[in-house]
Amino acid sequence: MNSNTFNSKMIALALVVATATGIALFPTLQKAQATDTSHVVPQQSHRIEVVFILDTTSSMSGLIQAAKEKIWSIATTMASAQENPDIRMGLVAFRDRGDAYITRVFDLSDDLDSMYASLMDFRAQGGGDGPESVNQALYDAIHKISWSNDSNVYKVAFLVGDAPPHMDYTNDVKYPVTLATAASKGIVVNAIQSGQHEYTRPAWQQIAALGNGEYFQVEDSGNTVAVSTPFDEQLSRLAAQLEDTRLYFGDEKTRAAQRAKLDANARLRKELSTEALARRDTFNATASGKANLLGESELVDAISSGRVELDDIEEDNLPASLQAKAPEEQMAVITEQAKRRDQLRQEIKKLSESRSNFIKDKVEAEGGAEDSLDEKIYRAVKNQAAAIGLTYSSESASY
Repeated sequence: MNSNTFNSKMIALALVVATATGIALFPTLQKAQATDTSHVVPQQSHRIEVVFILDTTSSMSGLIQAAKEKIWSIATTMASAQENPDIRMGLVAFRDRGDAYITRVFDLSDDLDSMYASLMDFRAQGGGDGPESVNQALYDAIHKISWSNDSNVYKVAFLVGDAPPHMDYTNDVKYPVTLATAASKGIVVNAIQSGQHEYTRPAWQQIAALGNGEYFQVEDSGNTVAVSTPFDEQLSRLAAQLEDTRLYFGDEKTRAAQRAKLDANARLRKELSTEALARRDTFNATASGKANLLGESELVDAISSGRVELDDIEEDNLPASLQAKAPEEQMAVITEQAKRRDQLRQEIKKLSESRSNFIKDKVEAEGGAEDSLDEKIYRAVKNQAAAIGLTYSSESASY
């Protein structure tokens, strides 16, 4: 046998073995795919990671309440980029030594409902001696948050407070050192001063300069735009119906995560104002809000998108309401839910546009909102996110 013949036979044998191995592994790969335990996020090339570093001492009560009301509008503003970025949000709450806590850290997540439920628990308490543990808060925000290493991600932090940092503590890392680390990681740090204390301004301005960010000042209330519209209640009702189209599947660990999300969802529905719910529901209707709306292992989206085949899901991992049904009945339910979801999304989109136009007209009639927290954050995001290719064409923030 010559060498050419031998080589040809070996190549043919290798192809047969590779094909047979692939066929043998295919059911296993299908079953692995059917678990779908990853978060359902839009397939996007851009992402925003944003962390709010929030002073939660007594003097911050007005701005904390404003943050609770406006986080969803801020998320919608960030989502308004033409590239429909995936948005992950985190929180570092801080006070000072001797208070109930120095910092509390909530890592980045696309589950904004759960993060917001944590924000709702914060009450303005403690402080009172002037400077706060700003150094520790900045350090934890840069070092204890799971920031991406991807240079194409817009990574931004907003420090929000009314008092300067303690620079007399001997055993903490001072903010210039931390901000140098932030710069090396591509994290922009903006500084938002609440109130007009002169002794706070120099430190806040230097933090913004060292953080390659922007400094701006707002009143204790946040100067936020809070407008009720005739569309809020109907928008909330439709959004609740949209949430009812969700069907979840997976093993017990996955179901535990789903239950936690649904509990947070129910709490928001119960405790948020109609206006705040309208802001949340507007965000959820965007492409960027899909992950927050659906959460982990949502069946209708998984089947409709083709990521998972219904036959490959074990019966015990199906929603309880579908387990006793025949396969064709299961698929009929999923198809109907998908159809209903699309209809509701279209209705919510139209209502959201009407709501946005109503607010825009009212704000313009009242002289604009250039000094609001909403607009100042939008201008910072618009300018800074351009560096990674995010394009914001709107003239104003989302309210």
